Amino acid sequence: MKTLKLLIAIISISFFTSSFAQRGEKRREDIETFKIAFITKRLDLTTDEATKFWPVYDQYQDELKDLRQKNRKTLFNVYQNIETMSDADVSKVLEDELVFKQNELNLTKKYLPQFKTVLPVKKVAKLFKAEEDFKTELLKRMQQNNR
Repeated sequence: MKTLKLLIAIISISFFTSSFAQRGEKRREDIETFKIAFITKRLDLTTDEATKFWPVYDQYQDELKDLRQKNRKTLFNVYQNIETMSDADVSKVLEDELVFKQNELNLTKKYLPQFKTVLPVKKVAKLFKAEEDFKTELLKRMQQNNR
């Protein structure tokens, strides 16, 4: 009987975890679709521009995502243990954060010339504003959905 209850509990947890993961993946896909539409509209991309731009932008975003995930893992561990860390260790973390921010900047510098080869320079400038506006709009929508 205990085994049956344990088995039912495991199956239930697996079902709910799988369901939650699928909803999370669907949500990420919806956000990505919204972002593509938002940036395409803001930049007023032609079909030709979009065909050339999106592969470069996707590569840029993939590299940026990898960089941020590594940093997020490090910071999560730090904030979990900050009270027990030495001042020297915390100082090292602060220095590492500056290195991370510099790496983000370096990545943008790396891709800027590539963006300029696939888009007119004015649209490249609009891209960075569109990204910031997208973040603001996404936060606003998420807050409205949580009400």
